[in-house]
Amino acid sequence: MKKTLAFTLAETLIVMGIIGVVAALTLPNLNSSTGDKEKVVKVKKIYQNLNDAFGRAEAVYGPIDEWVINDTTSAAKSSRIGERITEFMKLSKNCKTTSSNCFSTQVVKLIEGSTYFNRGIDDMFRDYYRFITADSISIALSTGIIYLDIDGPNKGKNTMGEDIFQFMISAEEGIAPYIGPNDQISYIRYPSIRGLLAAYWIINFENMDYLKIDSSGKCPDGKTILDGTTNITCK
Repeated sequence: MKKTLAFTLAETLIVMGIIGVVAALTLPNLNSSTGDKEKVVKVKKIYQNLNDAFGRAEAVYGPIDEWVINDTTSAAKSSRIGERITEFMKLSKNCKTTSSNCFSTQVVKLIEGSTYFNRGIDDMFRDYYRFITADSISIALSTGIIYLDIDGPNKGKNTMGEDIFQFMISAEEGIAPYIGPNDQISYIRYPSIRGLLAAYWIINFENMDYLKIDSSGKCPDGKTILDGTTNITCK
């Protein structure tokens, strides 16, 4: 009689248990990595779309610093800029400077948990031109700054560097990510400013590894410090 080799029930259960433990340890990191990559794509896409719309608006109306020459209030200036940029974008909703509901009403936080704005962006910046794009990204802009929430008004953590990002707008550079104090991306290691530099980090390095570093700027390996030059990722 031919003898058949097979796993016993106990052996099978042990193997399944091991697989379960490994999956529990690896899947959260995998899901986090996938989520971060999706956010990177979103930020880069809306950055490209904003710059494209801004370039088209300048081609039609001239340099941005000439758009607001005759406007006397910040709300009027924001409206002028917003109207001309959104002329070349697809929107799902336009709150302009007169209505709300384009952003979450929650307070805006920094990555480490402290409060950045003690009110929602709609309420905090009433004279900003606010709208939601066709792909559900909330945007608020003024004469010099742009805030965008890639999760829109009804989802996300409402946190700088996780779903809210900061850009600048000027005649000299057009639309560009905020670079921080003295143009030093190495400040990413400081918890209080980490979220403000996130857009620049994403556009230039295409990752969100600043979310992985501790309060001293070190990666999970305990050695690598993100500095924006030698180290731009936690491997």
